[in-house]
Amino acid sequence: MIQFSIMESNKSSRVLKWSVIIGIVIVLNLFFNYALSLVYKSPEYEKYCPNEQIVAPPTTQDKCVAAGGQWTENVYPVQAPVGPATKPAPISVTEVKGYCNPTYTCQKNYDTDYKVYQRNVFIVLVILGILSMVGGIFLRGSSAVATALSLGGVLSLIIAAVRYWEAAQNLLRVVILGLALLALIWLGIKKFRDDGIRS
Repeated sequence: MIQFSIMESNKSSRVLKWSVIIGIVIVLNLFFNYALSLVYKSPEYEKYCPNEQIVAPPTTQDKCVAAGGQWTENVYPVQAPVGPATKPAPISVTEVKGYCNPTYTCQKNYDTDYKVYQRNVFIVLVILGILSMVGGIFLRGSSAVATALSLGGVLSLIIAAVRYWEAAQNLLRVVILGLALLALIWLGIKKFRDDGIRS
């Protein structure tokens, strides 16, 4: 009976420990991301391309380009009007029409600044993740908090990579994956060789 009670106590202790670990991992990364969004604001699309209530797109190439837009010419075959039967057969003529994308330049400016913003956020999240991992490795006194900080740091690296993945070039993606792999191997060797795997 006493042995069963000890087993139940150990089981509830493990559940409580892993609940605390998971909670710290989630809240730590929420804190990182929300604090970063307060300190470092994301570019707002409306400041680059204002959403006006009345939109009159330019109808000529010159007006379009002058407004920072992109002009696209479309060529459509048009049937010439048919005259009396004595006239020659109808001739097919070409009518040139075009379309203006007025947000072309402002969209490019926004995309450029947004990629810079995502790169900077990536760098900050990687630094915070590495600091959390290092803190988890060297923290003494609470294995739950140490494990949570280490796992929170790993999750921060994953979130940083996912956020910046689309904007990163192929070579940078390889570097990101390589650094993440090295960090995980280092964490695994340092944490589990010294302390053992704690359940």
